[in-house]
Amino acid sequence: MDKQDLLIRTAFRLFYSRGIHAVGINLVLAESGVAKKTLYHHFPSKEHLVEAAVRFRDRSYRKWLTSRLEQVPAGKPALLELFNALDDWFHSRVADIENFHGCFFINASAEFGAQDNIIHQACSEHKAAITALIREHVDKLSIPEKKKDEITRLIVLVKEGAISLAHVQGNLDAALQAKKIIEGVLSATQGQKKTSIEE
Repeated sequence: MDKQDLLIRTAFRLFYSRGIHAVGINLVLAESGVAKKTLYHHFPSKEHLVEAAVRFRDRSYRKWLTSRLEQVPAGKPALLELFNALDDWFHSRVADIENFHGCFFINASAEFGAQDNIIHQACSEHKAAITALIREHVDKLSIPEKKKDEITRLIVLVKEGAISLAHVQGNLDAALQAKKIIEGVLSATQGQKKTSIEE
């Protein structure tokens, strides 16, 4: 691991567990063992380091989630597996993405709230990418085309709600509760499609 990568990984771990504004550059240096001159060679400011940490988390989280969804058939099985993956994350059973401290992108965007801020935009891009991943599997469902946007939005909203409940209220079973809701909706929606065909 080169020093730039070490700085990013160390900064992410600290930012995620303690909060971005609560972590100073000196703590990142102390934890990483990298010299201040080296840090500023790679990152002219703390905000540049924060952006790099957000981009790093985006890559690692999407790689993990995509891998989980690829372990089951596309479509409904993958959409339900999404919530199994979240359940593992909430219970800190996923070593690759750190123990659960809520959604780093929600946390970071709250600390950099201006819509035109580069960090806020990076967080928004991550959420859009996850929505697109979900939509790929919604497109595999045997449901009317006009329902696909609605189902995608519903899954995204329920997913985000589960993350918030797990973090804010400590409801670590929120993912499996959300899975039951989505399973019911998908079964009902696909059942309507089947009935329509039979008619």
